[in-house]
Amino acid sequence: MTLTASLRGLRGRMVLYFSLSAFAAAVSLSIVTYASTRAYLLDQRSELATSQAINNAQLLRTLVGVSPQDAGDIVTNIRTESGGYAVLHLVDSESFYAQEPLRFTQSNLPNELLTKTLSGRSSRQRFEFKGEPYEALGISIAAISGHYFEAFPLTDVERTLNTIRTTLIFGIVLITIAGGIFGFSSSSSVLRPLRRVASVATDIASGGLDVRLEGERDPELSRLASSFNNMVDAVQTRIQRETRFASDVSHELRSPITALAAAVEVMQSRRDELSDRNKQAFDIIASQVRRFDRTVLDLLELSRLDAGAGKSQEESVNLADLVKRVAQRHGFGEVAFTTTLNADDETVLDKRRIERIVLNLLENARDHAGGATAISITADENNLRISVEDGGAGVAQSERERIFERFARGTASRNSTGSGLGLAIVQEHARALGGNAWVETNSNGGARFIVSILRQSSNESTRPMS
Repeated sequence: MTLTASLRGLRGRMVLYFSLSAFAAAVSLSIVTYASTRAYLLDQRSELATSQAINNAQLLRTLVGVSPQDAGDIVTNIRTESGGYAVLHLVDSESFYAQEPLRFTQSNLPNELLTKTLSGRSSRQRFEFKGEPYEALGISIAAISGHYFEAFPLTDVERTLNTIRTTLIFGIVLITIAGGIFGFSSSSSVLRPLRRVASVATDIASGGLDVRLEGERDPELSRLASSFNNMVDAVQTRIQRETRFASDVSHELRSPITALAAAVEVMQSRRDELSDRNKQAFDIIASQVRRFDRTVLDLLELSRLDAGAGKSQEESVNLADLVKRVAQRHGFGEVAFTTTLNADDETVLDKRRIERIVLNLLENARDHAGGATAISITADENNLRISVEDGGAGVAQSERERIFERFARGTASRNSTGSGLGLAIVQEHARALGGNAWVETNSNGGARFIVSILRQSSNESTRPMS
């Protein structure tokens, strides 16, 4: 499974959940931290500035009260913070005295602050001057019938807050990434039981009905494993029961079929004594008995394949020579034969299975498609392929998988003889050899049945056993 596909599934949702949770928690904490820090710094700054402004106002009350004509010089010499400005307003002369009139005057103060202070109410207000943040205080000095304004910069506070804000944003990013990494790592342990279930389910689907899940320490996972194993036990029991039933029925049918076949042989010797009508009836009976016998034999073989009965008889052979001999021995020697294998190109396989595969494919072509037209053996690095072509009408695309099922027949073969088990047996033998079987359309419009088997040298033993 690729990383992209993994992130789109449950693991991706877990990573996303942890990332979003970490992001939400980090953002919430950062907002609270920033807001409380900002309020604290501004309050501290305002408190210090207010204390200084009050002290300056008291100093002006004393000095201006003694020498009102020197108010301008007194304001100029008032000590304010670096970047701060002071303005004094005397009601009697309706004059404003600025500490630095070329840089800052009453016109630069907020109108709302001026209005409130000049009406006799001390007030404060934050504002911007030349793009920089300031806070201004307005203080009424009744003793000299004046109003004192002092603006002090908040640049240091703003700079500190910017640093804090940048740090918090960086922290949010790191916490979100850490949450995603934690979610990704945690999902491995969370999904590990599910991967085990999937692995066991795959083994069971491949025929390994004896595979079971191991016990888990976690109570919930232990319950899941127990339920899963109980389900597999029930499925295995049912499959075995049905397999035994099919096998038992097939065995029980062998005796009456054998008796019927013997009776047919006896009657065959006296067939000339029968009337034409009775001959026709006898031929039908003989044909159906042979068909019944073949069906039972096929069922017995499938039962053995399902049960895994019989030992594998493997030996090193040349597949092309083996297939050619099988075709000749069973009366298909006239079918065109080609191969890409060399004379010394051998592989380890079960000759009995190969013979059954080849014979079933050739008989299928004979019974349902007018006979086989070509047999070919090809190979690549990992697989060997047996192909049998016929001159029939081919197999419809919609039926190409279904015809390998048991008792299934293609549209072209529904009126012909056969049990409908031949291709199913081919598929089972192919799987036992580590391969698969499928059908294509050949260049003449007929069917090309292909069986791929695992290529195995004499020093390997990786082929699945059945």
